[in-house]
Formats: sequence, structure tokens, C-alpha cells
Amino acid sequence: MIDSKNKTLIIPATITVRKFSEILKLPLGTVITELMKNGILATINEKIDFETASIIAQDLGFESQEEVVESGETMTLEKMLDQIKKDAETGEKLQKRPPIVTILGHVDHGKTTLLDTIRKSGVAAKESGGITQHISAYQAKKKGQLITFVDTPGHAAFSAMRERGVSIADIAILVVAADDGVRPQTKEVITYLLTKKIPTIVAINKVDKPEANIQRVKQELAENGILVEDWGGQILCSEVSAKQNIGVDGLLENIILLSEVEDFKAEFKRDALGVVLESHLDPQKGPVATILIKTGTLKEGQDIIAGSAYGRVRRMEDFSGKRLLEAGPSTPISLIGLNTTSNTNDILQVVDGKSLAKMESLRFGEKNQSAKFGEITAQKIYKTIADEKIQKLNVIIKSDVQGSLEAIQQILSDIKSTEVAVNYISIGVGNITESDVRMAKNSSSVIFGFNIDATPVAKRMAEANQVEIKSYKIIYELIDDIKNRLVEMLPPSIERTDLGKMEVLAIFKTGKKDMIVGGKVISGKIAKNCLIEVMRNDTVIGKGKLQNLQQNKVDVDEVVKNHECGVTFDGETKIKEGDRLIGFYEEIKKKTL
Repeated sequence: MIDSKNKTLIIPATITVRKFSEILKLPLGTVITELMKNGILATINEKIDFETASIIAQDLGFESQEEVVESGETMTLEKMLDQIKKDAETGEKLQKRPPIVTILGHVDHGKTTLLDTIRKSGVAAKESGGITQHISAYQAKKKGQLITFVDTPGHAAFSAMRERGVSIADIAILVVAADDGVRPQTKEVITYLLTKKIPTIVAINKVDKPEANIQRVKQELAENGILVEDWGGQILCSEVSAKQNIGVDGLLENIILLSEVEDFKAEFKRDALGVVLESHLDPQKGPVATILIKTGTLKEGQDIIAGSAYGRVRRMEDFSGKRLLEAGPSTPISLIGLNTTSNTNDILQVVDGKSLAKMESLRFGEKNQSAKFGEITAQKIYKTIADEKIQKLNVIIKSDVQGSLEAIQQILSDIKSTEVAVNYISIGVGNITESDVRMAKNSSSVIFGFNIDATPVAKRMAEANQVEIKSYKIIYELIDDIKNRLVEMLPPSIERTDLGKMEVLAIFKTGKKDMIVGGKVISGKIAKNCLIEVMRNDTVIGKGKLQNLQQNKVDVDEVVKNHECGVTFDGETKIKEGDRLIGFYEEIKKKTL
């Protein structure tokens, strides 16, 4: 498309080579030739990004700009929460809604297995490495009532994701293993729960194990501020075995009971507001967002925005893949129809008309980009590297979903070193593109991908330019790779071990680079092949190596205190009588982070 006012080409964020040639009004062969001149091999149906297209357009004599729209106002998380609060305060038109439950606790305490038992879907076995690495939402039914579950990862690396899980939940289930008790992540979660005052149910899991000690768990919980009912508190407690399906019905009944006490309600007839839990790019479906509707009802065909993304609801599915025509409060959905991936915690809202959706999404997108590469960067992972002596590992990180990217950033931010640091050239969601490769080449970066692939064009470009692309399915393997690279960059440490001293009593031979001297060991010992420091008047004047050691004209490996010896010294320092020779060893050790 060409801007009629200034004849500037308007190019979308990604475009096929064929469509690009149509916009340029030039033959395909001309465009492909120009791409090849820039080191890019792309077929007519492959997509190139705006940066690539704008460079080619400029080389061909065209001005270009990315497709943009006018700015407008959008919904923020704070505004959404205020709106929900106002709806609850009025009490008008409110209807009962399913409770939103999050399951939290230490890694390996059985959170995902518990959800798996509830929904009978085998998620735990499907996760890479047996670790839950994304947030997911599901629904179950008990006594005819729906319950929405939000699953969050339990590893220490995912504390930000767990906090997000707490912030969108009505009820938190704190899972503690009966054979392990309160662990570091358990304490961290308890802090969140008490701070946010979230209604909580304790689920003591693995009660079927011989090592289970339920009373010890309750005592440890009490010590950390969680007092269950039979210990005189107000918090409901269920003793369960997720693996053996023991006590799970009782846990669901406790959720329904607490839900009735709390009386969760929402307005169904208003336009929907929801929170983006995850988003990813599907090769067939395009951008797919996992969204939890917080209030109102979302209908197929409505125009929407979600952070910097905009579009129309083309299809909604529940957690089992069943198509939904509308979704009310507390309903988790997979949504297809947005033009790009949204960030986690972006707010989905219904707007009037697609043009307004574009207007509102752009303003929020610009603000979001500013935060993404400014505030978040400075506060969380993009530490200012003021000391230029620090060696930097330049990296570009691309991830499948925003939540995974968040976790990667969090782990890497915990690496502490005064000698090496990770230098983030770019981070983002989606496949690795030729822009990423170009950026990596210009900055000598390594591209790391998590659960994503490089486009065919990017792969060929990376091979041609010797840009390294590393892809991983398990987050800790990616982190280990980066840590190992940082370790390799660390300068080795030299550890010195002093052996002893000898006083020089006689000079027998003086060569150009060696001397034979005699003396007496006055402390410790002197050993063959050790390093030597020459000290004169308490000042070190040179260094060398002890090549040969004799005692009574016989070669020996070492001579100890109060014994005389002859030494062959290899070094340029000229030794005199009265000097002292200090024998020592040096060991080069590789540093670790």
C-alpha cells in the first residue's frame, strides 16, 4: 500500500515476498535479487519482517514505514480491578460465578498431579522434563457447580508467575507434601497469600506415603502463619493423595464450601474484561491467547484488544478444545483472532469497531514497549553494566510465550558476578526471524530459543553468516548453556602455595639465563621444579624456576629446614649472596559462578 500524500510505502510487520513485490510494483525477480544481495534467500511465499522489507525498499529507492494507526485510550489492570470492584459494590445485576482457584506450593509437592487427578487429562506426563513451565487454566464440576483452576509452575524460577497466579485467583490451594513439609517456595507462597489476604485451603498431599507426618506439616504451617481448623484456626485443610485419588472429593467440597461463604459474583451482561494468562504463535492458527474472563461475557465476532494486540474473536475454545460461542465470568478460553501475541497480564476488552481496536491497541503497545525495554529491563533483568571491565555475553532470547520469557529473565537476573554479565540485545515472543539473525550478526550475539523455531529464511541466513542459534525445550537446559558460556568467559584464578625459604650462601655459576647457587633452608622446604621468588632486603626483585636440586651433590626432590643444598635457578634475575629464595607452587583453577 502507498500513502497517497507522500508516496511512502506502508508495509505491515511481516509480509510475503510476493505481496512485497506487489506493493513495490516491481517484478518478483527484482525483489528476490535484491534480497540475495543482502544475504537473504527467500522464496516467493516466505515471509520477511518489516525491517528487512524497509532495507530492501530503501535500496530500491522507496521510502517506507510500518503500518500504524492512531493512538487512543485502553484498559489497564488497575482500571479493570476498579471496575470489577465497582460492579461488586453496586450489587445490581450480579450473578453467581464459578470460583477461580490457583494451586500453589513447592516443586515436586504434587500440584500438577493433583490437577491431573481432578481433570483426568495427564498433563504432568506431557510437560518437558516433568516440570510445569506454563500457566494453564481448566474447569472441573462438583455437585453441579463449576470450579476454574489456574495451574502455575512451582520451581523457584517461576515466582513471578506464581504471584500472578495468586493475583487473579479467588481461592488459593496451598499444597504441602506430607513427607517433605514446608519448603522455601512454600514459605514464599505463604507470604503472598497473607499479604494479599486470599482465601486459602491447605491440601496436605502424599498422605499415603510411609514417611508422611501430617502433624509436623500442620505445626510448620502454624509457625509460618497458616493455622488450620483443627489447630484452632480458620483455614480449611484437606488430607489428600493426588496419585491415589484419596481425599480429592473432600478438597473439591471444601472449595465449594468456601466459595459459598465468599459468595463470588459478577455481572454477566456487560462487555467482557479478561486477563491474558499466556499467548503463543501457532503455525496453523496464528496468535493464540489463553484468557481468563473476569467479568462480563465475550461473544464470537466481537472486536477486541488485548494490550498491543487487536482483532476480532474468530474462535473461542474451552480447555478441552470445545468451541464456545460465548464465555462468561471465570471462564478460561483459548482465543483466536488477535493480530499478534499479547503479553501476560494484558487486559482483554471489547471495543466498538476494528478501527477503534487498532487505535486503542497502538497507544498501549507503545507504552508497553517502553516499559518492556525500559522500566522492566532496568528493574528486573537489564542491569546497567557500568564497569567496562566486565566481560559481556551478548544474547538474543526468543520464547514461545510471555510467561516462559518472564521466567528465563528472572533466573538470569539472579546470576551474580563482578567479572561477567549477560548483555541482552533483544528479547521477545515468537519464532526467530531474519531480523534477529541480522541483529545477532551485528552484535556478535548468540540466539537462544525456547519452545520455538527459526523461520526457514532465518536458518539459511544464520548459516551463511555463522550466527549461532540454540533451541531448547526445557528451560533449565537453556539457562545452563548460558551459565556455562559465562563460566568459560571467567578469567582463571591462580592459587599460590608457599613451600619455604632458603638463604643464599654461595654463588657457583652464573649463566645468561641460569645460575647455580648454594644455601641453607631456613623455613619449610624447597622442592624440585617449584617456582622461585628472589628477595633482597625484603623486596622481591625477580622470579624464576628451580630446575635442579641437590643435597650432598646428590639429586633430590626436596630439602627441608636446617639443611644445606645446591640449586639450579632458571631465570634472568642475578642472585647475590645474602639473597633469600622463596619456593612456591601456583595452581590455575577455573572459576565458577
